[in-house]
Amino acid sequence: GLVAGRDFDLAFASERINPGDPASAGPGAPRLVGGSTPAATQRAARLLRRIQTDVRELSSPDAAELAKLFENIFRNVNIALVNELALLCERMGLDAWEVIDGAASKPFGFRRFNPGPGVGGHCIPVDPFYLAWRARQFDFVTRFVELAGEINLAMPRHVVELVAEALNEHGRALKGARVGVLGVAFKPDVRDARNSPAAEVIAGLAARGAEVSYHDPHVPTFAAADGSRLTGTGLDELLAGSD
Repeated sequence: GLVAGRDFDLAFASERINPGDPASAGPGAPRLVGGSTPAATQRAARLLRRIQTDVRELSSPDAAELAKLFENIFRNVNIALVNELALLCERMGLDAWEVIDGAASKPFGFRRFNPGPGVGGHCIPVDPFYLAWRARQFDFVTRFVELAGEINLAMPRHVVELVAEALNEHGRALKGARVGVLGVAFKPDVRDARNSPAAEVIAGLAARGAEVSYHDPHVPTFAAADGSRLTGTGLDELLAGSD
């Protein structure tokens, strides 16, 4: 029966941590906070300033949350854009890395993103679809955001196709092939495998009849998207035993 803003103060301060980057959790990282009332915002900001040197006050919890979502969706959209570029370069017979290196030489107005097998972690694959769901409650369709999410969700299947093509070029079928996966965490040098695209890649390879093993020094066991659970293999053993 208590009411926020009258009986207690309510505020939201989004987590802003980049896994594998200790500086992102340090006191100098800017922190956003928005309260249900101006007094709640100020009270929460005073608390946060005991541990953070840069605290930015926003007008509401909704604004603070949407800023957090936008940060992650910005990455998701740009990853989708560069993944689509990589798919186009394949079709055109161009080297995507050469094209990206060339564009990244521009000293202004450009931020480099690299193509990959999809997106992972507990934020970037989830936030676009959360925002899309919320937007529909306001009769608004976030077409750009949803399209980016769909592109990245399709990348693991494309990786499976690339493996099949590469084996075919060497006279091998994917069915019965021994495939070694290097790295299953969602980004380098972390042990966080949540929503890693490796789960879909491994399941896709196995569904096509491949015998899949993996090596990741940070992730001793890993669950594929098909529910199977794998135990990591030593690097030398993986390389020696893979096609």
